[in-house]
Amino acid sequence: MVEKSLTIHLDDEMLAPAQAGRFNFANRIMAAVEALGWQADLAPATTAPPPAGSYALHHMQGPTHPRALIFRRCYYYPFWHIERLAQRWRWPVAQARFVPAEIDREAARQFIHRLRQKELPGLRPAPPAHVLIALQGRLRQRRSFQATTPVEMLRAVAETGKRCIATLHPREDYSAGDLTALDQLCRAYSNLTIGRDSRALLPAAEYVVTQNSAVAMDAYLLARPVVLFGQVDFHHIALNVADLGVAEALARAPDHRADYARYLYWFLKLQAIDAGSEAAEAQIRAAMKRGGWPI
Repeated sequence: MVEKSLTIHLDDEMLAPAQAGRFNFANRIMAAVEALGWQADLAPATTAPPPAGSYALHHMQGPTHPRALIFRRCYYYPFWHIERLAQRWRWPVAQARFVPAEIDREAARQFIHRLRQKELPGLRPAPPAHVLIALQGRLRQRRSFQATTPVEMLRAVAETGKRCIATLHPREDYSAGDLTALDQLCRAYSNLTIGRDSRALLPAAEYVVTQNSAVAMDAYLLARPVVLFGQVDFHHIALNVADLGVAEALARAPDHRADYARYLYWFLKLQAIDAGSEAAEAQIRAAMKRGGWPI
């Protein structure tokens, strides 16, 4: 007799491939709990809490409930997290301490080499020519996780006098007011322009500035310094405005160095679930147990 049941809630884009068995992480989740005698099913996304006695996993966001957890890709496939909260900066990894000396140098070197070839094929670091500013949404609004508004961030970087190229998020729908504010900044600062492809601009970036865009992870892959104006889970080796202040963080950026290979190995291989690993089911069950489930 099945004692417990799990429903994995997916948006339309993920649900059909998962039902066809083509979503590897969903397959690994189902295998992880079915090995314990649980029943596992797939269902459309919902904000409703799970029925009495059952458990639920939601992609990206879902109800706050002791029997509901969130799963989210950790920037690159096949790495994932299963967490209680949707906000990355509130995850345990954000509070964890990164100690480079504890990470095998050669394993990290091989890992970042493979990841760079997979995610950034053909891109190699080039002589610094500009500062890349990766924008997200709501340019004139300061949200709870941000040290300044994105517009204020842009102005601060432009004030350095360096050549600055800002890129817009391809999936954001910017308001007329935000676009007007951006245009006014570009008119006020001749060194500030708008670019298109963040990844294409990365190799020649002296450093990258963002609130908490995933472009910063690509910057780590190319060993580029990062200045963060917002909270995020991958803050450990960045220059954080919340800690240093705007002026100090930007002043340090050109000469900032970090152990990018060891960090990415630690952050992805040791802190996330590797859905391509033989240990994936055990990692999934451990994450569920940390989330308070009776695993």
